[in-house]
Amino acid sequence: MLGLQYFSFEELWSPWFFFFMTALVILYFYLAGPWKEKHAPQDAKVTVLQKTLFVSGMVLYYMAQGGPLELLGHLMFTFHMVNMSLSYLIAPPLLLLGIPAFMWRRFFRGSFWAKLSWTMHPIFTLVLFNMLFSIYHVPVVHDYVMTHFAVHRLYYLVLLVTSFMMWWQIACPVPEWNRLTDLRKMAYIFANGMLLTPACALIIFSTSSMYATYSDPEVWARAMGYCVSGDPGALLAKFTGPTFFNLMSPAEDQQLGGIVMKLVQELMYGCILAYVFFQWYKREHGDATDDEIPDNGAFN
Repeated sequence: MLGLQYFSFEELWSPWFFFFMTALVILYFYLAGPWKEKHAPQDAKVTVLQKTLFVSGMVLYYMAQGGPLELLGHLMFTFHMVNMSLSYLIAPPLLLLGIPAFMWRRFFRGSFWAKLSWTMHPIFTLVLFNMLFSIYHVPVVHDYVMTHFAVHRLYYLVLLVTSFMMWWQIACPVPEWNRLTDLRKMAYIFANGMLLTPACALIIFSTSSMYATYSDPEVWARAMGYCVSGDPGALLAKFTGPTFFNLMSPAEDQQLGGIVMKLVQELMYGCILAYVFFQWYKREHGDATDDEIPDNGAFN
């Protein structure tokens, strides 16, 4: 059970977060159904694939940030990296592709958004997300974020927003807002993989534990306060620290976490790269359309 049997239902499943995510899914189906038929009947219907992608993205994000995986991420660094992968590398593109174009057009139709168009420049979003993601895994930053809950929530929210901004360039759901050609998307994906490599390498090749959250019992107990109710210090009276739940040493757990992160990243980017290449090849050798897409959207 990986130690989950020691925690309550509320600690494992975060009911309030579950209700919040469920409310968002219900809102999505309302907008995709009754609301669309009344306010946007001329737009294409939301497909079963889009609905599946959206629900899948929501389930994965909930599991990583509110379900048992979130608690496991406080017990083992390996699961922490699984959660980071699900939250920022897998869930965002699923959600982007699952939300139909007419919803994005409605949401961003206000003139206010035009003033923020500079934030969606592909190079800016590329550098911003990877910089924030890499800085987070600097040991002193990571331990501070994990033990200061207001900072934790804010940093994770910023990471989520910037991950959407980064993935928007690759999986843009609104055709006329697409800034990148297929060839540029392939280069963009490759650049993403390169920029994340140093952080993964630092974690994988370190021979000692860098994160006090997963090696120092007192720091670990403070960090556990984020997902365990009551006095987290009581955890030290019941358990010896994070090593109680881990068959590996902190250094081995850390290395495995870095490997998991790198493998998920390579797999995800590899699949997206193959898809973009196939679409480009099909257009170039089939019913090709103009490579460039008009640059006239609210985000351009």
